[in-house]
Amino acid sequence: MLSRLAELALRRARALLLLGLVAVVAMGVVGTGAFGKLQSGGFEDPGAPSSRAQRVIDEKFGGDTNLVLLVEAARGGLDSPQARADARELTTGLADAPHVANVVSYWDSPGAALTSGDGEQALVLAHVEGDSTTVSERTERVTEDWTGDQGVLRVQAGGFAALGNDISDQVSADLALAEAVAVPVTLVLLVLAFGSVVAALLPLAIGLIAILGTFAELFVLGSLTDVSVFSINLATALGLGLGIDYGLLLVSRFRERLAEGDEVPDALRTTVRTAGRTIAFSAATVVAALAALLLFPPFFLRSFAYAGIGVVAIAALAALVVVPALLALLGHRVNSGRLPWAQAVRRPDAPFWGRLARTVMRRPALTALPVLAVLLVAASPLLGATFGTPDERVLPEKAESRQVADAVADGFPGNDADALQLVTTGPVPAGELDPYAERLSRLDGVARVQASSGTYSDGGAAPPGPAAQALARPDAQRLTVVPDVPPASDAAQDLVREVRDVPGPGGAEVLVGGADAELVDTRQAIGDRLPAAIAMVVGSTFLLLFLFTGSVVQPLRALVLNTVSLTAAIGAMVWIFQDGHLSSVLGFTPMPMDTSMTVLLFCIVFGLSMDYEVFVTSRIKELHDAGADDRTAVTRGLSRTGRIVTMAAGLLAVSFFAFGTGSVSFLQMFGIGSGLAILIDAVAVRGVLVPAAMRLLGRTAWYAPRALRRLHARIGLDEGGGPGGPGEGGPGDDGGPGSGTDGSGPRLPERTPAGV
Repeated sequence: MLSRLAELALRRARALLLLGLVAVVAMGVVGTGAFGKLQSGGFEDPGAPSSRAQRVIDEKFGGDTNLVLLVEAARGGLDSPQARADARELTTGLADAPHVANVVSYWDSPGAALTSGDGEQALVLAHVEGDSTTVSERTERVTEDWTGDQGVLRVQAGGFAALGNDISDQVSADLALAEAVAVPVTLVLLVLAFGSVVAALLPLAIGLIAILGTFAELFVLGSLTDVSVFSINLATALGLGLGIDYGLLLVSRFRERLAEGDEVPDALRTTVRTAGRTIAFSAATVVAALAALLLFPPFFLRSFAYAGIGVVAIAALAALVVVPALLALLGHRVNSGRLPWAQAVRRPDAPFWGRLARTVMRRPALTALPVLAVLLVAASPLLGATFGTPDERVLPEKAESRQVADAVADGFPGNDADALQLVTTGPVPAGELDPYAERLSRLDGVARVQASSGTYSDGGAAPPGPAAQALARPDAQRLTVVPDVPPASDAAQDLVREVRDVPGPGGAEVLVGGADAELVDTRQAIGDRLPAAIAMVVGSTFLLLFLFTGSVVQPLRALVLNTVSLTAAIGAMVWIFQDGHLSSVLGFTPMPMDTSMTVLLFCIVFGLSMDYEVFVTSRIKELHDAGADDRTAVTRGLSRTGRIVTMAAGLLAVSFFAFGTGSVSFLQMFGIGSGLAILIDAVAVRGVLVPAAMRLLGRTAWYAPRALRRLHARIGLDEGGGPGGPGEGGPGDDGGPGSGTDGSGPRLPERTPAGV
């Protein structure tokens, strides 16, 4: 098929480019609508008890508090006549706003729960109705009308609705900044890497097509199911990065063949047949890693699978169809705009990487052990890692919703905004609600329990207030358990479990909701499916690498080394973002690792690491199959791939590191963690640990049981051609006559080069 694509590009280059241009314009037009289809949130498990509780509360009790207004009086205090008049106007206007319900304020229900300890601040609580998208739009309108200066009152917006808007706005600003940094820096680095302006633009063409195509895909999927707005970030970073990876492979191989004396048609055929095969296989390994995200219930994670799989597939398609057509038309003009150092960067080999491989293979244990020790030390903070879900601390302190949350946490002990929301799924027998609420109030960590039958504290009961009747329905009862422990803490999560262990009133089923309950359920939903996701990633990767290499040892070696580099990168993120090192430099608040983003980091980086594994292994295997001894195959293979891998990794890391310029901490963690993991893999693993492992394994590295060897001979994906056999004939190895790295040694048989 790859040979047919090459012939098609040679015969119909202009037609392919015209069709590609039409497709890009169409994808761009459709993709502009993606932003209106994508949603914020999506961190929770829709089937969890906390999510079920929220749906019952929305259906039967008008919804839970998701908008918190923090109010201060500029003069006269909260109880002055002017403050009361302005507060009446505020609460009445808020209650009359469309799709706003359950408005409760300090002036309507005076008490400690809705006023700060110093009496200087008060709360107005409300519920904004709708799904995540409509809540965001409605909250924006409400906050525009009712925050800021309202008479003598100064009003700030917080709560989950306002927090979601602030995170989305900040992420949009961060993404624009990241692109403004990454794109020009990447373009400059591409020109430096290629030594030619025209050649440097080709990888950007792949990235542009991949990004626009993924936007169009997200528009379609967003019209059918829930898709997170944060998936846009991955589409842009990964699209640009893979465009660079694939473009480097194709353009470098094409220029290499031209430099070896091939005519343009022959150079293109060899390029598509060899580098194209590596691209197709590499894309499959990345897709296999990203597909594991589909196993998790939160649509936040599934959205990254949608975006990631789409951007990989479209980038590979653009690389295999559009770029060959461009190369066919450009021919030798691919070197146009050549810069003074062009001849040096066009050399097919990289002497530094060859010397490094020789040094490592002479003393594999001595050189590998220090590198391995450093990576294990970097991974050690994982032993103390804790995991949570995003809250207001992911925002900078200047964000309004962050300021409201901090003020409520510091000045409003036992406030309703942090309460657990309990709801029964059916009626409660008479006389059963009171003893149930009393039992809950005796639990450690409970400040009070509010129910339709009264307010309970330490087992004692106070008569119900006027608002208590809103907690009762003929077919359900609602209770509010107000904690006196910090939200999102271990104590708060333990309290959720203890509340759930208390038998329901009269045997009724009780669902426990609220932010802390969502945290418990989300961690469990991800934790329960994590083993299956890891097994899926490992199993699919092992199978693909076996089909590619014909060895059962090579996949195991790749999995072990990738795990080492990945755990080192995640351990470093624990040290930075959880333990707080570099917080003053990056401007974030230390907090537990974001559960979803850590899983995402694992899948993304694992797939990209396997991408580079294929780049290196393909050339090593080709030389091994051509008759080179293990040391020569590894040394020459790394010499020919080292520069490409490090250039690709460095350029991709720039795309991810650019997210570190933002202000949302989980986005910073993902970007810096991904960029660091990619560099560790490209330099430490590919440059040192791979040659050391190959030297120590020797011929065992290519071992497979006889039955599997026969299977591979029938269905394997050999680099040089079809299943299990050599590829088409062609010019000799693109490094020239098969020799050792120093020009001596046996001459290798001529055959079509494969891989990169």
